[in-house]
Amino acid sequence: MERLWSAMDVVATAPARPRARLMPYVYAGLLVGVGAIARLALDPLLGDRVVFLMFVPALIVAASTGGLLPGLTATAASVAVGVALLARYGVILGNQVDASLFACLGVAVAFGGEWLRRARSHAAEMTTHVLERQDHLKSILDTVPDAMIVIDESGEIQTFGPAAETLFQWSKSEVVGQNVRMLMPSPDREAHDSYLEHYARTGERRIVGLPRTVTAQRKDGSLVIVELYVGETGSGDRKFYTGFLRDLTERNASDARLRGLEAELAHISRLSAMGEMASSLAHELNQPLSAISNYLKGGLMVLQRENPKSRALGPMDKAAEQSLRAGEIIRRLRNFVASGDTERSQASLKTLMEEASALGLVGARERGVTTRMEWDPAVDGVLVDKVQVQQVVLNLLRNAVEAMEDVERRELHVKTGMAPDGMTMVSVADTGCGLSPQIADQLFEPFVTTKGAQGMGVGLSISRSIIEAHGGRIWAEPNPLGGTVFRFTLPAAVSGSSPGEHRLGFPSNSIGT
Repeated sequence: MERLWSAMDVVATAPARPRARLMPYVYAGLLVGVGAIARLALDPLLGDRVVFLMFVPALIVAASTGGLLPGLTATAASVAVGVALLARYGVILGNQVDASLFACLGVAVAFGGEWLRRARSHAAEMTTHVLERQDHLKSILDTVPDAMIVIDESGEIQTFGPAAETLFQWSKSEVVGQNVRMLMPSPDREAHDSYLEHYARTGERRIVGLPRTVTAQRKDGSLVIVELYVGETGSGDRKFYTGFLRDLTERNASDARLRGLEAELAHISRLSAMGEMASSLAHELNQPLSAISNYLKGGLMVLQRENPKSRALGPMDKAAEQSLRAGEIIRRLRNFVASGDTERSQASLKTLMEEASALGLVGARERGVTTRMEWDPAVDGVLVDKVQVQQVVLNLLRNAVEAMEDVERRELHVKTGMAPDGMTMVSVADTGCGLSPQIADQLFEPFVTTKGAQGMGVGLSISRSIIEAHGGRIWAEPNPLGGTVFRFTLPAAVSGSSPGEHRLGFPSNSIGT
């Protein structure tokens, strides 16, 4: 309402248009005429006295509405009419003093009216400027992205900005006049009034002027983390506090995404280093492995000549065979790291599994592990890279044996069969301690291990890459008997196909993905 009256006053005191500028002169002329008529009407009573008094209203009205020029014009017209009236009595010279005093009065009134006009004009300009500044400030506060809330010293909400309506889901009409604690969860809601009272009594700043991260509560009861800035101002003997609140939800989500990206980059860096190390080791180890194989073959030939029935012939032959196999594994690993390609051919799944088991179950019996094998002859033929798949089987068997070290029941069940999608499926089940839900969700991710400080967390990741490169998949699930069952699928060999070699492409990021 105050702004409405101010606006009306601006309109009333706005610079006059050309037509309006003539109105003070019109008012002066009309009032001079009215004064002359009134004086003539009172002529029988007054005679030649009180002539100029009748024209004082014309002076005041003309000066107050128009300023200096209309006031002077009204003065001149009044003096002229007054002199004309006095001429009827022939006493013009006798009233010269009255005419002079009236003229001086008129000039003074005219100057006073000019000062009043300019003061009113200046006040109108100031009022217009203040209204413009208010509108400008309001537009800024309405468009500021942060939620703005103004409260008084008792905590009552005075102003609630549009951004605050969006943030808290309350409308301005619903919260203005309410205590600001309605926007807070417990226990801050119950303690907020005591915070204001403590600050008013001691002046100790806990929030005012200090940015803080706090929890706010929306209309629907949901909580939101906000960054709060509070400023203080005074008006007379009252204090007001202006709070700006910034929603940190998006910033926290961005920070989380950034941390995830940094962790991923760290993984990639470690994987790159691991790939380079694997390639270097593969190159360096091929030479000593070849030398070991040659020495073993030479020693085997010497032993066969000197003692054909020696019991050492078998172990030496196996050692030479495994050294060659190790060299082949390293050669394939180097190719795997360097190009991402490998070779596959038709192979017997039973033979592949038996060879891998002979190496992977070394020492398992001594640890008290009972092993049971089940082969399905209908799915014996597979199209695989034999060495790579044996590495997967070897890794799963060793993991299963290690998982049963701390349990009483130690049973290992290896089985082959047909998968629902027509592929060949291999299952490796143990009765170990099982997998925790946190580990199970990221078991095949790089550097995730259940072995503590002893594990590197790359075996299952590489196993997944190998199996997926063959067109299959690998997964883990709880064993009904306790422990874990690892399953993976492989492409079955087409009946009647030749055992020729095939190129199998790996994803460029297969290792550690």
